[in-house]
Amino acid sequence: MFNAQLFRPKSRCCSAKMKVIAVLPLCVTLICQGYSTGAKSCKDRCGEKYNSQNECHCNSKCTQYKNCCSDYTDLCDNAGAGGGSVITDAEIKGISETLYTLDSNKASASQLNIDPQALVPNSQTNSQTDLSSRPFFRYLDETSLFSRPTYSALLALLDNYHRMTGQAEDISPQQLVEQETFIKETMSNTKLGRELFAFFYNKGLYASEEEFLQDLKMMWFGLYSRSNNKNDSSGFEHVFAGEVKGGKVSGFHNWIQFYLLEKKGQLNYYSHSFNGPWTTYPDVLGMQFIWDGYFKQLGSAVIGSSPEFDFAIYSLCYITRPGKQCRLSLGGNQLNIQTYTWDKSFYGDGKKFIASAYPATP
Repeated sequence: MFNAQLFRPKSRCCSAKMKVIAVLPLCVTLICQGYSTGAKSCKDRCGEKYNSQNECHCNSKCTQYKNCCSDYTDLCDNAGAGGGSVITDAEIKGISETLYTLDSNKASASQLNIDPQALVPNSQTNSQTDLSSRPFFRYLDETSLFSRPTYSALLALLDNYHRMTGQAEDISPQQLVEQETFIKETMSNTKLGRELFAFFYNKGLYASEEEFLQDLKMMWFGLYSRSNNKNDSSGFEHVFAGEVKGGKVSGFHNWIQFYLLEKKGQLNYYSHSFNGPWTTYPDVLGMQFIWDGYFKQLGSAVIGSSPEFDFAIYSLCYITRPGKQCRLSLGGNQLNIQTYTWDKSFYGDGKKFIASAYPATP
């Protein structure tokens, strides 16, 4: 016998369930896109265009305007200095091994011979005691190495700067040409440089080689003020040439500049507190030295590498891990690079200049 009372409630119940099932996928979709939370997360939003409707933001300018979402650093910093695809630590180690293999202009054992001498513990790096009676560099085949285009391009730049902070840099038209030449020779005219660009291009960080090279020029050579509101510094000067600030050596993480100054009698090597595990070049050391009376407690540098290799690994780490430690793999051994961003002035679309980059020794 048909019971209408039993049938009607069952119909209403089933209908309600059907409505819930139909609406549920839409709710899940909105949650995933961040709409139900007022776009408070950077999940799937890194590098997006500014939208005033969002409660917080996830593009390269949000740190400048202090309106980033709370998870911006965790989710988007690994997307690189300019936003884009997330680049994993494994991918960074992979490309760094490739760059290491492609460094055909590095010094060989017959071209470079160093004498590290005194090894001191970290607790004694500030003793300012000369524990090494001989120069750090025993021999360098300048004729062979310095005649190569990337070395020549670096040498042309090293004498372009006033080392004292607070003294404005006056970059001449010729020096601008030298900057362009260095970037072209290291990044466009070497397999190593082209490989680095291809890596960034495939990850969507740069749309063209021209954009890549222009960004390198700005982040490395763009001037900013470390003292007295003068345009007295740049990432390149700080890292490759070295500066003096507050009566101490600041920056200075390039072995070729070290060699040139030691040869001139302007630099006195004291000791080292770290010597990397590499048995061939490039090697990594953390050194103590005096530069014309100014002390450097720990000047870490890659030794025997080509200019393009140094420029590439520092750029790789700054673009992918700005302001953080970046884990590389060189010949199967790990090397961490520490970078710092300059946060007081900007270029382009709110991008930050390089403040420093160097091997992070234990």
